[in-house]
Amino acid sequence: MNGALPALGAGTFRLEGDTAYQSVAMALEAGYRHIDTAQIYGNEQEVGDALRDSGVARDELFVTTKVWMDRLSPAKFLDSVKESLEKLQTPYVDLLLIHWPLTDDSVPMADYLTCLKQAQTLGLTRHIGVSNFTVAQMEQAIAILGEGALLTNQVEVHPFLQNNAVVEFCHQHQVTVTGYMPLAVGDVFKEPVLQQIAERHQSNPAAVALAWIRQRGLPTIPSSTKRANLEANLASLQLTLSEDEMAQIATLDRNQRIANPDFAPNWD
Repeated sequence: MNGALPALGAGTFRLEGDTAYQSVAMALEAGYRHIDTAQIYGNEQEVGDALRDSGVARDELFVTTKVWMDRLSPAKFLDSVKESLEKLQTPYVDLLLIHWPLTDDSVPMADYLTCLKQAQTLGLTRHIGVSNFTVAQMEQAIAILGEGALLTNQVEVHPFLQNNAVVEFCHQHQVTVTGYMPLAVGDVFKEPVLQQIAERHQSNPAAVALAWIRQRGLPTIPSSTKRANLEANLASLQLTLSEDEMAQIATLDRNQRIANPDFAPNWD
């Protein structure tokens, strides 16, 4: 796994207005330094306000945002990134992602990946990556940009959707996989196997799920609006699962995909 990406970040999907501001402010107070947002979330301004008000030095932060599908054309791409930076109140982000691949090729992948690389060349972002790319799309992206250009592919990963084909392909090509929705929108709390492992460690199922993802070599970005949950998620960094416990969790995969909009690619 590339060490450039912090193991645990705070996600902001579905957080709006003051809720987004408070969540990021609490996360930074708790000790998080990786904050993940996106143009489509509509909260870059609030995230930027929280980053500014935190007093945390910019070089201690790792900020990720993502370019939305209607801004992937060369005519719109760089202007949209500059708009994001204005809202985030930073001269650069640490990681800029293509949020979803286009399945209709209305903008060819070579065009928007070239724009992504250009954003990096211009210093608008330190690292570049993609999100929700399948193995076939990763192959295409690597053919366009070359090995080593993409830092990460951010995809849904939790015990019930382990995404092994994508993880294996990315790791073979030195691309870190970042897992989103790691707690399966709360479903991890209902899983007896995770409950039993948590009891053994005097922990909770969320921490177990996060430790399992981390020990697979994947950074992850859970989100919460409650300080206690943010702190508990951070405490998962101190939890180490045995090989047997990792193997038990590996049996829970049931292809339970939560993020599956009508514009999604043909998943692996």
